[in-house]
Amino acid sequence: MAVLSTGPIENSPVGGVRSIQQITVKMLNRDPANFATNLIQGFFLNGLRTLYVLEEVFLAPNTVVTKNYGANLDAYEFVFTTSAQAEASIDISVWGKSGSGAIIGVQRIVADEQLRS
Repeated sequence: MAVLSTGPIENSPVGGVRSIQQITVKMLNRDPANFATNLIQGFFLNGLRTLYVLEEVFLAPNTVVTKNYGANLDAYEFVFTTSAQAEASIDISVWGKSGSGAIIGVQRIVADEQLRS
């Protein structure tokens, strides 16, 4: 079982508007033959760590799955728990997007930047 975390991400309002309104998670299973599952947990960080996303995603061999979640929050964290035979072949990226859907480059985390626990 592999556990990856974005760590806490600050998203305070500037001029009354938060730059990140939506989170896009992309999951890639590079294994040509084996399946994997990925448990996605999203936490709202407001003095407490409050779960607001809980979803299990099935990743077929050699596929990409994209999920979108709301993120109009002061701070958040996403944790991914991957299991099954293909767990070593799973890459995950997290992209912060504005209300219009534009990617905010400073709030993106790709596979090599995630914290492993």
